[in-house]
Parts: sequence; C-alpha cells; structure tokens
Amino acid sequence: MASSVSSVSLSSLPNFDPRQVPVQGVDSHLPVVPRASLQPVALRRRFASPPLWEPELLAETKFVDRAPTHASVLLPIVMREQPTVLLTERTLHLSTHSGQIAFPGGKAEADDADASATALRETQEEIGLDPALVQVLGLLPQYATGSAFIITPVVGLVEPGFTLTPNAYEVADVFEVPLEFLMNPGHHRRHVFEWEGVRREWFSMPYQDRMTQRFIWGATAGMLRNFYRMLSA
Repeated sequence: MASSVSSVSLSSLPNFDPRQVPVQGVDSHLPVVPRASLQPVALRRRFASPPLWEPELLAETKFVDRAPTHASVLLPIVMREQPTVLLTERTLHLSTHSGQIAFPGGKAEADDADASATALRETQEEIGLDPALVQVLGLLPQYATGSAFIITPVVGLVEPGFTLTPNAYEVADVFEVPLEFLMNPGHHRRHVFEWEGVRREWFSMPYQDRMTQRFIWGATAGMLRNFYRMLSA
C-alpha cells in the first residue's frame, strides 16, 4: 500500500462509515498461513529464530501537529485448541479511536521497563488480564498512526481460563477472533477513499461471530497484516 490513514481521521468526517467504502481488492492470491504454523510451539519457534521479512505497513498519513507519543499494544493469542486473538471494542466517547476494534494497550510511562512492560500493564488496566498468564514471544515493527502514536505491538501467548474485568470507561466489549481467520489473506480487503485530494488506503478484516460483525480495520488491521507477513515469510 502506498499510504494509509488511521481510523480516527476518517471517522471524524461527517457521516463517514468505513463499512460503506468500496472494496478495491481481496488478497486471495496470497498463501494462507498453515494451521500448524499457528500453534504455540510453532509461534515460539518463529520468534526464537525469525525469518528475513519486510513489514508491509509502517506509517499512516499524519493528520495532527503534535509530538509523537510512544505506546505499546498486546497482540494476545489465546492458546485454545485453535488459537484466537483477543480484541477489544473501544467505547464511543473516547477522544481517540472511539468505537474502533483495537488491541489492548496504551501509552508508555516513564517507569515501564520496556515496550513489553507497557503492553502488559496497559492490558491489565484495560481489560484485567493478569500478566502472569501471558508469555511474551517478541515484538513486531513499530507502527506510526496518523494521530501521532508510535505503537510497538507485543505478541504474547495467553493461557486460557482467564477472567477479565474490562474498564467500562474505555472498553465496550472484549471478544476473540480465530487466528486462522486473520492469517488468511483471502479475508484481507483493500479499501481506497479520496478526501480533499488525498488518496487514503487501508485494510479491513470483517469477522462475523454468532451475533455481531466485527469490523477490524485501520491500525489494528495494519498490524495484523504485518504479523501475517512475518508468519508467511
């Protein structure tokens, strides 16, 4: 993709609905990550000895004039029989990324030891996931959002059987999506939108669970796309 834009900048437009933007293409021609490669043993092996690979998305079109803020998110893979990714839906009143599907996480603090510490602390504060249940595998490349956040995705394996206590101010819902679904590029849809002469592009990965369609797009989809590139390399 030549460029992309964060969900915040587009969502601020009057009556903008990303679901209504036409799909320009679906990457069904790319290889699916094999199911065996998504199991915990294989994921540990991949991060212990990573392949040569290139991230596809590193930065969105910046639309705010302020100094960048460093943050970390946890890409939490729940070790079920078929692994899943734990995601959140942000509440509508938040000033950034309101109503969007996101990884748990947030801003770095001065006393955080590193990016992993930030991701684990913020995840516990946001959804109540005990850090003791998370085995950190490693980091994905930093991702710069249009809202001037420099995000470090931290990939971790999560022991099932956890109890969550979401922060009701920040989190409207917590749900799981099969990792196999997200690592199938046949579910990676490309969108293009032009506004004030600027061409903006992004991925979406809509997932239909039993009750709701989870419209994953923007930065979250971008980081998942980079994870796909690592696992398929």
